[in-house]
Amino acid sequence: MPMSLDLHGDRTAAGREASRQPLVGLAGWERRYRLGLLAMDAVAVGLAGAVAQVVRFGSPSSPVALAATGVPYWLVAVLMIPVWLTVMAVGGGYEPRILGVGSEEFRRVFNAAVRFLALVVIVFYALRVDLARGFVAVFIPLATVLTLVGRYGARRWLHARRYRGRAMHRVLVVGTIESVTELTRHLQRVPYAGFRVVAACVPGGVAGLQVGETEVPVCGEPDEALDALAASEADVLAVAGDSALPPGALKTLAWGLEGTGVDLIVAPAVTDVAGPRISIRPVAGVPLLHVEEPQLSGGARLFKECFDRTVAALGLILLSPVLLLIGVVVRRTSPGPALFCQERVGRDGKIFTIHKFRTMVDSAEAELDNLVHLNEHDGVLFKVRDDPRRTAVGRWLRRFSLDELPQLWHVVTGHMSLVGPRPPLPSEVERYGADVLRRLLVKPGLTGLWQVSGRADLPWDETVRLDLYYVDNWSPALDFLILWKTVNAVLRGRGAY
Repeated sequence: MPMSLDLHGDRTAAGREASRQPLVGLAGWERRYRLGLLAMDAVAVGLAGAVAQVVRFGSPSSPVALAATGVPYWLVAVLMIPVWLTVMAVGGGYEPRILGVGSEEFRRVFNAAVRFLALVVIVFYALRVDLARGFVAVFIPLATVLTLVGRYGARRWLHARRYRGRAMHRVLVVGTIESVTELTRHLQRVPYAGFRVVAACVPGGVAGLQVGETEVPVCGEPDEALDALAASEADVLAVAGDSALPPGALKTLAWGLEGTGVDLIVAPAVTDVAGPRISIRPVAGVPLLHVEEPQLSGGARLFKECFDRTVAALGLILLSPVLLLIGVVVRRTSPGPALFCQERVGRDGKIFTIHKFRTMVDSAEAELDNLVHLNEHDGVLFKVRDDPRRTAVGRWLRRFSLDELPQLWHVVTGHMSLVGPRPPLPSEVERYGADVLRRLLVKPGLTGLWQVSGRADLPWDETVRLDLYYVDNWSPALDFLILWKTVNAVLRGRGAY
């Protein structure tokens, strides 16, 4: 199943918490949410019309009218509201399946704005009515921005409700024990996606499945899925990976669900692969799932290289007073140099020396062997929440990730990227398995999915999963999203120790 990636902070722990909450508020929530979006979009367009009136004519109730028609512009702005909403609806901007997750909702808003502009141009040209270009130049971009902001705010509100167990779809999963467990585990990681597994149909006559901290009751064999829907009160039937269903059974399921209001979704045995890498190619009536190769080279990578170095160079210039001040404070508050130097492993296994502001006592490396028993991490990393080697200033620097700022220089020199996997130590790489070594296919980054998802609070396997997801699904859009989320992660300081 293509994973709906979470970039809102530490979702793993929150997902477990959400899975324990009772389901409430399901009836009618989707309809009310769509009506709320409709109302917000109308307000956004109305506000954009008022602002365009003020900017172009000096007042939202200006009597200035369209030439040769006598229709005032304030009335034109009002009439734009139902037209905008209609174009949005025709373009699928209110379809339930795209609301609340992924980027498709925002893409459709933008596409609707382009269609709206084209419609306005065609209609007014056909009517030979001269519409003030200044009014249009303010109205349409502002309406688009306000609509996108409203959608983002509504999404955050919906996600908050879903983390409390509200506004969730009840899911019955059909498949083998392994595939059902895997799909359930993925859905538990992303409660904001709105799916909660309430029952399963698996072979073998088992009574229930333990997935994490959640007990999933089994309502029968896979071929009893339609009967199990009533018992589980599910509104989504998910067929997982190796479904254990005979040929033709999926078509029978689809027929049986017609008119019931229950959605049928199929989760193929493809996990941690982003949507843009997946396409469906029908061949002789058979829908074949095609998975594109990761973008590890080419024009997109060249863009990333240029963007990283440019932004890092500007950052060094703008932050140079801050860097100088931090360096002085570190030197004055504890014995030792301002910078801590350490060997790290970069792309393709190349060793480079990383520089960070020193946050520990100067003898920290020598004291490491005496603290191994305090390690709180479950993998190859060494992490101690209350490390006694940390200085007072160092604790504050780590709290806001200010100790990482000198690494901007490594981005400029090409050893690191703004976004990427965590730069590992050579001793850590020696303990990597073959799959984990894929982290070295890209440059390490100042920030990454590991940082916006919990940093040191994440277990080792989750850290690896996030890094490998990034390697396999990198895109400029994903980089920009991670950079945006990094601001919130740094301010919150969760997992920074």
